[in-house]
Amino acid sequence: MRGSTLERNRLLVTSVERVLHNHQALKNMDIQTREKQKQCDQCGKTFSWASVLKKHLRVHTKEKLHSCHLCRKSFSHLQSLKEHLKIHTGVREYMCFECEKTFTSASYLKLHQRIHTGEKPYKCSHCDQRFRQSEHLKTHERIHTGEKPYACDQCGKSFSLKGNLTSHMKVHTGEKPFICGQCGMSFSQFSNLKDHMSIHTGEKRKQCDHCGKTFLRASDLNKHLKVHSKEKTHSCHWCGKSFSHLQSLKLHQKIHTGVRDYMCFECEKTFTTASHLKLHEKIHTGEKPYTCSHCDKRFSQSGDLKKHERIHTGEKPYKCSHCDKRFSQSGELKRHERIHTGERPYKCSQCDQRFSRSGNLKAHERIHTGEKPYHCTECGKCFSQSSSLHRHTKNNHSK
Repeated sequence: MRGSTLERNRLLVTSVERVLHNHQALKNMDIQTREKQKQCDQCGKTFSWASVLKKHLRVHTKEKLHSCHLCRKSFSHLQSLKEHLKIHTGVREYMCFECEKTFTSASYLKLHQRIHTGEKPYKCSHCDQRFRQSEHLKTHERIHTGEKPYACDQCGKSFSLKGNLTSHMKVHTGEKPFICGQCGMSFSQFSNLKDHMSIHTGEKRKQCDHCGKTFLRASDLNKHLKVHSKEKTHSCHWCGKSFSHLQSLKLHQKIHTGVRDYMCFECEKTFTTASHLKLHEKIHTGEKPYTCSHCDKRFSQSGDLKKHERIHTGEKPYKCSHCDKRFSQSGELKRHERIHTGERPYKCSQCDQRFSRSGNLKAHERIHTGEKPYHCTECGKCFSQSSSLHRHTKNNHSK
C-alpha cells in the first residue's frame, strides 16, 4: 500500500516537472520569436506576428477595405470601423466611476481615468516633461529631434503633425469645406470660420489695454502683449533681427531662404504664408466683405476697415512712449519713434548707408542701380524718384 502511494507521488512530481519544462520551453520560444520580430520597412515598427504586420502596412498603403454603411467613411481595420459605428449608434459601454462620463472603448476610458489619477507614465527622454498618452510623447519629442515625418507629395514640405499636413494640402487643392451659414463665405480651416463668425454674432472679444486691439482668444491676446513689452526672445541667425513670436521669426527667415510655398492659381504669384495668399486672392475675386458703418466704403481686409474708420472717429490708439504724440496706425508710431531712438534698420546692400524707412532705402539704391522707373508722359524723360518727376512736370509742362 505504502509502495503504491510513493509511486503515485513520484509520477505526480514527474508530471509537474514535465509541465514546467514545457512551459519554460514555450517561454524560450516566445523570447526567440520576439528576437526575430517582423519589422515594417516603412517606419521601423516591429511586430511578433506576420499577420499583425500585414494589417499595419495598410496604414502606409492607405488601403481602406472597411466602409461604414451609414456615412461611407472607410477604415484600414475592421476594429476601427466597429469603434466608428458607435458614433452612429450612440453606444458608450464604458463608464468612469469618478465623473460618470461614458466612452465607446475600454482604452478611451483608461486614458480618461489618468486625468483623475494624475498618472503620466510616458516621460520625455530629452527633458522632464511627462504625458498621459504615448502619442502625445511621440509628438512632443519631435520638438527635440526636429523630425517631420509627414511630407506633402505636391511640394515636398514636411510637417511634424499629420493635422498640419492636412491643413497645408488645402493650399494645393483650393478646398474650402467650412462654409459660413450667414453669408456663404468659405474657409479652408474651421478655426478661420469660427473667427469669421464673430462678425455676425457680435461675440465679445478680448481687448488689449495698450492699443485697443481685440482678439477672440485670450492666448492670442497674451502673444500680442509681447509687442508692447518689447520682449523679443527669438533672433534670426542670418541677420540678428529679433521677434516676439517664434512664428514671426520663421516667416522672416523665408526672406533669406527664398521659400514661397503658397501659389495663386490665377496668376501664379507666390507667397510665404497662406494668409498672404488668401488676401491676394481677393484681388481676383473682387471680394470686399468688410463695410464701413460711416460711409459704405468696402474693404477686403478687416484691418483696412479698422484703419479707415479711424478717419471718421478720429481715434489715435497708438501713443509714443517718448513724447505725447499719438497715431492712428501702429506703423506710423514705429516710424515716428525712430526719431527718438535714432534707429535705422534698413541698410544699403551696395554701401554702408542706413535709413529709418524702407522707402528711403529703395530711393537711395537707385543711385547704385541707375534705375529710373518714373516716366514723364509729355516728353518721355525718366526719373529715379517720383518727387523729381513731379517737380519736372510742374516746371516744364504745366500751363
